[in-house]
Amino acid sequence: MAAVLKTPYFLVDEDDLIHNLEILKRVQDETGCHILLAQKCFSMYSTYPLLAKYLAGTTASGLYEAKLGYRYMAQPFGKENHVYAAAYLPEDLPYLAGYCDHISFNSVNQWLTYKELCQEAGVSTGIRINPEISTQEGHEIYDPCAKYSRMGVRKEEFLSAYQRGLLEGLKGIHFHTLCEQNSDALEQTLEVVEKNFGEVLKHMDWVNFGGGHHITRADYDLDRLISLIKHVKDCYQVEVYLEPGEAVALNAGYLEASVLDIVENDKQIAILDTSAACHMPDVLEMPYRPEVLGAGEEGEKKYSYLLAGPTCLSGDVIGGYSFDRPLKVGDRLTFLDMAIYSMVKTNTFNGMKLPAIYYRKGKEIKKIKSFDYEDFERRL
Repeated sequence: MAAVLKTPYFLVDEDDLIHNLEILKRVQDETGCHILLAQKCFSMYSTYPLLAKYLAGTTASGLYEAKLGYRYMAQPFGKENHVYAAAYLPEDLPYLAGYCDHISFNSVNQWLTYKELCQEAGVSTGIRINPEISTQEGHEIYDPCAKYSRMGVRKEEFLSAYQRGLLEGLKGIHFHTLCEQNSDALEQTLEVVEKNFGEVLKHMDWVNFGGGHHITRADYDLDRLISLIKHVKDCYQVEVYLEPGEAVALNAGYLEASVLDIVENDKQIAILDTSAACHMPDVLEMPYRPEVLGAGEEGEKKYSYLLAGPTCLSGDVIGGYSFDRPLKVGDRLTFLDMAIYSMVKTNTFNGMKLPAIYYRKGKEIKKIKSFDYEDFERRL
């Protein structure tokens, strides 16, 4: 059936989701930690009934995600709902305190401003720290510990506030330093967190390791992760939270596109009905080159092409690929690992139509949502 669906479209596969969820469940079962879905990466809420069978809840980056997690995970299934933002709008906090059981603040000032409101609502509050250790290479745009980062409170400010009694009533510490990384990077971060914030941790109820943990990747060191979580729980007597997004839906979906035209400018350029700028913005923001089913690196196979989108943006180029046979108008291409950071980032620049969303369960494919002109018009 998938071959006759009109492109472009996203398709998420339930079997692949369950594969990831079983791995995450193992980590929870062996450590007693709480793993939350980071909705900023994957917020296909039609899958939340499935995810609720495996995960502890959801985490949000603002009011709308918090409301989504509350409506489709926390309220119907009794799951946890967390939120963190670099800064909150004053008018949002009363709603967030109603939707969320945990709220993490980015600064001492924000915590002091809203702690009373949160405490009256029974919300467990935390502050995000900046451990000031960068473990990433080449992805500074996603490095919360980069120079001049606005994310989290540094050691000197945090400990000063703690020693002056300004953090009385604080329940947790939150840090997020990773991006698509293995557990060795978490180990490096934890060494610094324990050294600089260990005494404070002993007086907390919980610690949140943030996201960026590629737990369901084939080469991920699960045993090391499990050991690290157990160490922190045993040493500090705290609940441990992790909030991966990619690990939940890694390799669980794809984006199907068609070739509209082929032009030449020193290279063969295939113009597709899907756009990097509109349908997979991380290709340009990260940047990275997504894998295409059956394709090789440019020059690896006999026929090479630049794959590009149809928008007016000159840089709407997905990357160079090669194929065993020449491409022709109407050919279909499958971009892999597109469930994550794609559907949540799509936009309608140039009036581009958004890809439909489908869900595969066994042999059955169900349309979850399609988009039309009215979706474009309503945004403006």
